[in-house]
Amino acid sequence: MGQYRIQRLNDQLRDEISQLILRGEVKDPRVNTFLSVNRVEVTSDLSYAKVYVSSFLPDGQVKKGVDGLQAAAGFIQREIAKKLRIRQFPKLQFQVDAGMKAGFSMVQKLNELEREEKEIEESKKSSEE
Repeated sequence: MGQYRIQRLNDQLRDEISQLILRGEVKDPRVNTFLSVNRVEVTSDLSYAKVYVSSFLPDGQVKKGVDGLQAAAGFIQREIAKKLRIRQFPKLQFQVDAGMKAGFSMVQKLNELEREEKEIEESKKSSEE
């Protein structure tokens, strides 16, 4: 399968899984609508698809949500396979994607440093006057 087709399948899987979560079709109580599917990476032989999930919820809740998604993987695969009609459907493997939370944390730290820098500049100006 060509790289373009695999990328298109990645995008389709991400969109379909996200919709199942948003519509509340995954009945596992650990799965909630605050979970976000960031990306999907299908192997070149279409045997597996890693699904990276994140949320701004506490880490423990995200892990439980990912566990719930993994438990419902068979249901999710069946529902999406009905729509996509591909010959070989990849086995879904759900993982916590820490990248989004790390990026958000980095932005918070940069904003904090910028605020501290402004405070230092303002205190210097006021002491010079």
